[in-house]
Amino acid sequence: MKKQTKTQIGLIGLGVMGKNLALNLANNGWSVSVYNRDEKGLQHIAEDFVQVQHKDGMQGYSDLVQFTASIDRPRKIMLMVPAGKPVDELIEKLSPLLDPNDIIIDGGNSNFEDTNQRVIRMESKGFYFIGAGISGGEEGALNGASIMPGGSIKAWEEVKPILQSIAAKAEDGTPCCEWIGTAGSGHFVKMIHNGIEYGDMQLIAEAYWGMKELAGMSNEEMSATFTAWNNGKLQSYLIEITAHILKHKSKDNTYLIDQILDVSGQKGTGRWTVTNAMELGMPLGLIATAVFQRNLSAQKDTRKKAANMYISNKRDGIRDKKDFIEQLSSALYASKLMSYAQGFAVLKQASDTYHWDLDLASIAKLWRGGCIIRSKFLNDIADAFSSNPELPNLLLSAYFKQEVETLIDGWKSVVIDALQNDCAMPAFSSALNYFLAFTSEELPANMIQAQRDYFGAHTFELKREKRGQFYHENWNTTNE
Repeated sequence: MKKQTKTQIGLIGLGVMGKNLALNLANNGWSVSVYNRDEKGLQHIAEDFVQVQHKDGMQGYSDLVQFTASIDRPRKIMLMVPAGKPVDELIEKLSPLLDPNDIIIDGGNSNFEDTNQRVIRMESKGFYFIGAGISGGEEGALNGASIMPGGSIKAWEEVKPILQSIAAKAEDGTPCCEWIGTAGSGHFVKMIHNGIEYGDMQLIAEAYWGMKELAGMSNEEMSATFTAWNNGKLQSYLIEITAHILKHKSKDNTYLIDQILDVSGQKGTGRWTVTNAMELGMPLGLIATAVFQRNLSAQKDTRKKAANMYISNKRDGIRDKKDFIEQLSSALYASKLMSYAQGFAVLKQASDTYHWDLDLASIAKLWRGGCIIRSKFLNDIADAFSSNPELPNLLLSAYFKQEVETLIDGWKSVVIDALQNDCAMPAFSSALNYFLAFTSEELPANMIQAQRDYFGAHTFELKREKRGQFYHENWNTTNE
């Protein structure tokens, strides 16, 4: 990589995502300085940059001082390093080398609360900080990702042309990158995205399991079904790749999916989503179920012992395969809606609590391309929030009310069939129970509040009185 005039942006962290983002930047005509502390590693990376159309604009450094000096001011430096301590360590090393108004962009999966503090700390020193959630994996980083920047608003106009140029483009040509809000809002939105991703993946896995266990479908039949679904309302990246996975064969000409151990991993962002929803007092049951199912899957040996202890009482499975597939499609679509309804409700609550003024329609739009949860479905969500920006829950929109009414019977049938055949579908069940509870004017929470008051004098409200007036009862006294 030839050293030349000042570059337009710097990038630190040349793992898979960082390297591909650097290639993406260069291919979009931006001159880029890249840093790697290992000179030999830098040479290996240089070989990958040979394919770049504008490779003369790529400069490599193993010295942080030289790297920083090579970038034009105000400097824009993107960090693509693991969340947590590595980010803070780099900020400490870079700060003495920066000038006022220079910008650091954290493109990793950082906790939004860490980003909150970094924005404050950097601005106090005269710098700007952006926490940019990036979704799309290796392919998205190279060819266009969904980018969710938030933090120092004064830095947005400087980085906007760069970030929007490397973002994915929706079908209407809109870049899947728009300003989210202040503080750690960008990383919070990315966290919710990841939680919804957990939910989508669990739901698809349960749909696959229903086809396999209840309907006795072959891998080719299942692949064809997911392909058909991908041409309708369920169109999405995850549905598309599921169809590919099901028909993929390994070198020995057997289906690879059947050889993969049923133990799923996780990096923690799903857990963060659930934890923060709880702190905001918002229900997020489906995504919580998805996280817990990953935890349960990890207990492979214990599950094996339990399976040998308890005899399954499965029935004969599904008699009408065609009807079941139609019902399963309804159940998947309806459950997916519940997941997004919960996720966007958390976003709205976070926006109100943290004073972020999030544009929920804009967020839905920037997830339409590049990211893992990209789908046709997001256009409908964007329309719902565009029509009513203050919509507290997607289930209160007229469009989704009509959708649920057409789906509910098939949705219930799938859950019933699963239970009767001892086939676990916890995410489908969680979604259905959320819907039934959300649409119930009365819930049994009065009993919980009475119990709390009985043993802990926690008080309760009365139906006949105005909200906000609390009472305590001496439950050991009989009033006759």
